[in-house]
Amino acid sequence: MNNIIQLILVTFIPGLELRASIPYGITVLGMPWIKVVIITFITNILLGPIVYILLNNFVHIVIKINFFNKIYEKFVIRTRHKIENKVEKYGELGLALFIGVPLPGSGVYTGALAAFILGLNFKKFLIATVIGVFIAGILVTIATLTGMGIFEFMLKKNF
Repeated sequence: MNNIIQLILVTFIPGLELRASIPYGITVLGMPWIKVVIITFITNILLGPIVYILLNNFVHIVIKINFFNKIYEKFVIRTRHKIENKVEKYGELGLALFIGVPLPGSGVYTGALAAFILGLNFKKFLIATVIGVFIAGILVTIATLTGMGIFEFMLKKNF
């Protein structure tokens, strides 16, 4: 149970998410890869709506303060208008690819922020999150297992 909690906590770290928790669970904790994948997928998918809802509620409270409302209108509203046509063109698929690219700075946290700025509704964000998490999870799992296989092959061959 301790390993599962560690895995969930690593998945909750902004910027790391399942991009770090999958290799951590498989290589450091020594858990079976399928168990790691299931736990991290579910955790990362659940993380999306939590971040989206918290962000949405937080912003609505903060913009009641005049100073923050001016900043919000200047940056968020203006950005939303500039990229409106791109959102309509790519929608949740574009966001899913952004979430799914296993690079630093992409993921569910930044995907929720992007969805909020873009004005993407909750349902579309949820679809993008599920697709994006699956893309990232599959890529990271393949990379981790392939890397481990190559490392084991090199050790057996050289020793």
